[in-house]
Amino acid sequence: MAVRLLIADDHDVVRHGVRALLETEPGWTVCGEAVNGRQAVEVAVRTTPDIAILDVSMPELNGFEATRQIRKALPACEVLIFTMHESEEVLREALAAGARGYVLKSDAGRTLLAAVDALRQHKSFLTPAAAEMVIADYRRRDDSRARPEVPRLQLTPREREVVQLLAEGKSSKGVARTLGISAKTADTHRTNVMRKLQLHSQSELVRYAIRNKLIQA
Repeated sequence: MAVRLLIADDHDVVRHGVRALLETEPGWTVCGEAVNGRQAVEVAVRTTPDIAILDVSMPELNGFEATRQIRKALPACEVLIFTMHESEEVLREALAAGARGYVLKSDAGRTLLAAVDALRQHKSFLTPAAAEMVIADYRRRDDSRARPEVPRLQLTPREREVVQLLAEGKSSKGVARTLGISAKTADTHRTNVMRKLQLHSQSELVRYAIRNKLIQA
């Protein structure tokens, strides 16, 4: 069965390796590649892949937000998160964003092919390590020691984009140019973000972004 695939990862060697592996399967074609989340959304809209394979930690727009935007623009496109992060929080956020599959880069090889095969049938796929995290999280749901909801969920999708761009070092004018909004609107978003998250400095914003996997340390 023919499958059109998009690969988004900011590391060339990863993209090339994944592409080489995927194209060993008859009928599977990589219709686009992207080096950051924003480009991934643009390429997805232009090429309409059946499956988008996204890293989490990408510049300009992380994998979570890219997943949300791709799923909104292309409901028929399934998203597979392909990441180095073995974290319940990251897995939870990926699934909440609309991803149907989650594969750790350490579990690649034949596992990635199996994941794509499942998603092309619109079935969910988790690597064994990820499945164990889901089970462990389920068993702890009613535990009084369960962690509180991540503050990032209070933010709007646009505010999450602004957080990442600011944490990557962009000025309000740079954020405005990237998002196609006015500098005044970018400043307003920055003010709202700092207030909602109770942050008081750029360094606190960067720590928040790193802690919540919006950028890499």
